[in-house]
Amino acid sequence: MSFTRIESERLILRRFEERDLGPFLAYRNDPEVARYQSWESCGEEEAVEFICGMRASQPGMPGEWFQFAVGSKQTGDLIGDCGLRTEEDGRQAEIGFTLAREHQDKGYASEAVSRLVDYAFDDLSFHRLVAITDQENEPSFGLLERLGFRREGSFAQNAWFKGGWTDEYLYAILRSEWLERRK
Repeated sequence: MSFTRIESERLILRRFEERDLGPFLAYRNDPEVARYQSWESCGEEEAVEFICGMRASQPGMPGEWFQFAVGSKQTGDLIGDCGLRTEEDGRQAEIGFTLAREHQDKGYASEAVSRLVDYAFDDLSFHRLVAITDQENEPSFGLLERLGFRREGSFAQNAWFKGGWTDEYLYAILRSEWLERRK
């Protein structure tokens, strides 16, 4: 099944397009946006390669990340992205999310992640989703908790990150739990 798009009230999760290059570079090079991400910046050549790679990829491929472009329904502009990395077993996945700073604190991340979780459980039939977040990133783990993800682990200095050790939380939700919340 080929992915086309996922819609919510205000957003469209879609494939990346050439016109996304400028906004993608802008938020990927914002130090505040990159603060808790594995990257610090992104060059134009790297961004073009990323966008082309995502246009040729499919979500749900075992062992691979797929990044969904998050676009505004009102303007069509790129405001961020959501990621889904399918485990080798094809039944579990890790999620991630990033929004441009000017689009944070407006409920867009919650809306986008909620639709991504719907897609992962309904369309891809995953059994379990996880998310890993820095223990200092309260907006990220707060969003996960509001959506019903449970904290399954707290890891002390488990990742060398941008020149120092960082503490992380592991969150997860089962398909059965998500479906029960939607009732």
